[in-house]
Amino acid sequence: MNITITGIGTISAIGNNCEETLLSLKNCKTGISKLEILKTIHNELPAGEVKLNYDQLAQLAQISDNETKVRTPLLGLIATREALKSAKLENTNDLRIAFISGTTVGGMDRMEQFYDDFTHNDTKNSFLYPHDIGDSSEFIADHIGIFSYVTSISTACSSGANAIILGAELIKNDRFDIVVAGGCESLSVYHFNGFNSLKILDNEICRPFDESRAGLNLGEGAGYVVLESDKIAKKRGIKPICKLSGYGNSCDAYHQTATSENGEGPYLAMKEALKISQLKPQEISYINCHGTGTPNNDLTESIAIKRLFGENIPPFSSTKAYTGHTTSASGGVEAVISILCIQKGFIPPNLNFKTPIETTGLKPITEFKNAEIKHVMTNSFGFGGNDSSLIFSNLN
Repeated sequence: MNITITGIGTISAIGNNCEETLLSLKNCKTGISKLEILKTIHNELPAGEVKLNYDQLAQLAQISDNETKVRTPLLGLIATREALKSAKLENTNDLRIAFISGTTVGGMDRMEQFYDDFTHNDTKNSFLYPHDIGDSSEFIADHIGIFSYVTSISTACSSGANAIILGAELIKNDRFDIVVAGGCESLSVYHFNGFNSLKILDNEICRPFDESRAGLNLGEGAGYVVLESDKIAKKRGIKPICKLSGYGNSCDAYHQTATSENGEGPYLAMKEALKISQLKPQEISYINCHGTGTPNNDLTESIAIKRLFGENIPPFSSTKAYTGHTTSASGGVEAVISILCIQKGFIPPNLNFKTPIETTGLKPITEFKNAEIKHVMTNSFGFGGNDSSLIFSNLN
């Protein structure tokens, strides 16, 4: 059974939909800039912020004015609507459809704004319930209205990718006909304070895989894909964009926030993805790396890539200098970017790269490149060593 992708949707700092995202990638235009929407004392830190306020997001998400507005589910609803529209899922009669969403901070963006109010008045209590991460998924599902199963995944930065893996497994085991899967996440003060305490935020736009890299830039957004078997796609008369040919997940549990020195977790995730896809390492056309720009991640991901691919390393780059690190949404956002690479035939360059990491000497793609993309590997590595890798393949 082939697990095909029939629809994609995304929103991030480089675009409110797939078309805008594609244009930014082709023009090598970063979405990382000074914060305008989020209010924080860390104004010196650039981020990949969606430049829409709550009311503007609500309008784009097609929700009513009197509904409680929380940023994470609004971003998720916008991307989900686009994915369903591109998959032409108008008639859902007799179809078993599930929704799996990865997120971590949930409604923290509103919770932290009114934290003090909760202690002495009840005028903001409508923002208490949406704080739970599961509420974001339920909010999206309730507004779409076609899902018979809804669940949330929270494995930090691999959440979106793991949602897609679970979706594929549910279809393979004949639990559902169609699964919409991915992730959504909004920026919050909690985000900035937490990552700043780890001393891994860069005061400049990040430089993935560069010797001078100094940290990541946080981002926000959402990305979802519509998964269905080739049999169901044919029955619906829809032409798939590509297929999910392989996936792998590992958990090396080396450290709460760091990856092991030999890149064991990333190596095992990529190796398993290749095994399931039945592809040889040299058949991978492009690697969309996790590539956060932190000293630890970029070194260990490079080491893991060298362990797996040897001397025949495919073209690779990180797109986080475009979107920022959208944390739990990154697996979904970068899955969509990877699928666009297959669909439109290109490799996005690794922005701001100048000097290879001395230990590994690897050089990412630094200029926009038109290319036939047969197989894309995209990596998402989470805290605690929860690492995931997906492979999307051209159907031609």
